[in-house]
Amino acid sequence: MCFSPEVDFIASGVIGLFGVATLAHVRQARAVLFAATPIFFALHQFTEGFIWLGLEGEIRQEAQGHLVFLYMLYAQGILPLLMPLAVLLMEPPGWRRWLIGALTLVGAGLTAFVFRGLISYPSTACIEQHSIHYDNPGTALTGVAVIYVLATCGALILSSHRVVRWFGWLNFFGVVATVIVKGYAFTSVWCLYAAIMSTIIFWQFRARRINIREPNNPLRAAATA
Repeated sequence: MCFSPEVDFIASGVIGLFGVATLAHVRQARAVLFAATPIFFALHQFTEGFIWLGLEGEIRQEAQGHLVFLYMLYAQGILPLLMPLAVLLMEPPGWRRWLIGALTLVGAGLTAFVFRGLISYPSTACIEQHSIHYDNPGTALTGVAVIYVLATCGALILSSHRVVRWFGWLNFFGVVATVIVKGYAFTSVWCLYAAIMSTIIFWQFRARRINIREPNNPLRAAATA
């Protein structure tokens, strides 16, 4: 599997268009954050396109360092809070909401830990077998990886919304496959995979399959919640 700045720029453009279209189909306020997921991933991939250019010597090293920090902050720090929070906002009262709320708190704690690691230790990025390998000694820990998957995929899988659960399982299998096939570039490869998978969200909102008030019942008319 070969990546390049062109791949990231094209992917960010396509995914961004899906993100804008997804927001146009949102009918319930509490679903906005989840619907914005493709846009966040698009901006993330756009950032990596410039990291590629930096690694190829086409932008200043100082600028590349800032971009690596931003990329890793979103991938390792913001995402494990953003994802469970987006699911929590859509979840109706019940035991699932309590568990997702707990995972949101776990994600918030991980965000703080990762941020501390990123500002305390130098982050590096290098091209390895046609992919980008990111590393930071303050975040490259097994415990961080386990909590990361638990917060990001676990909240999705716990959702009352069937389509959200499927999105969670697809991302979980993507995590496993990435670790097995290309673990040395996990952050880069899985984030691109998750970005592509996020386009599924567009089709779900377009078909009105995400209903805050009545999970798994198609949204029949415009509503707010």
